Amino acid sequence: MTDTPDPAKSALLVMDYQPGIVERLGDAAAPLLARAQRALAVARDRGVHVGYVRVAFTAGEVDAIPATNKTFSQIKQAGDALAAENPATQVHPELAPAQTDIVVRKTRVGAFSTTDLHEQLTAKGVDTLILAGISTSGVVLSTVRDGADRDYRLVVLADACADFEPDVHALLTEKVFPRQAEVVDVGDLEALFG
Repeated sequence: MTDTPDPAKSALLVMDYQPGIVERLGDAAAPLLARAQRALAVARDRGVHVGYVRVAFTAGEVDAIPATNKTFSQIKQAGDALAAENPATQVHPELAPAQTDIVVRKTRVGAFSTTDLHEQLTAKGVDTLILAGISTSGVVLSTVRDGADRDYRLVVLADACADFEPDVHALLTEKVFPRQAEVVDVGDLEALFG
């Protein structure tokens, strides 16, 4: 980045950190949660806005998914696993939102297309997004691409992102994301703000 981001115009987005997703990471879950907790602590300490994005569906939303959507049409077979009220689709309790945080529920891969997240961030004057999420090839990739198209400054916390395919995570964080985002680790977050 050419200059230091303003914490008051920045937002940490914690995306798809839901019990039903986190538990699929096995032994990698606990260290990932610890790094996300650290990122949240730094963000809150520096006055950075915090937002949470989760994926979940009402029955009507599931019924409206067309068969042409290869990813989400499979949800119909998943039953209530991604139901909006299911505890497995809530924000992970170890990363619980504060009352002033933004929390949105999405019904597609990226953080923006089916939420009012962009409008909420705009209302707060946010121009910089710091991204943490599961999976790197899902919500993080989609949000990097869409966020860049919306002219946000982007920072990806590589070690607060995870993918079920480690080689895909490496490819994205080392080769693809640097074209549109600064890629750092949670340990670099404090220094990011000077």
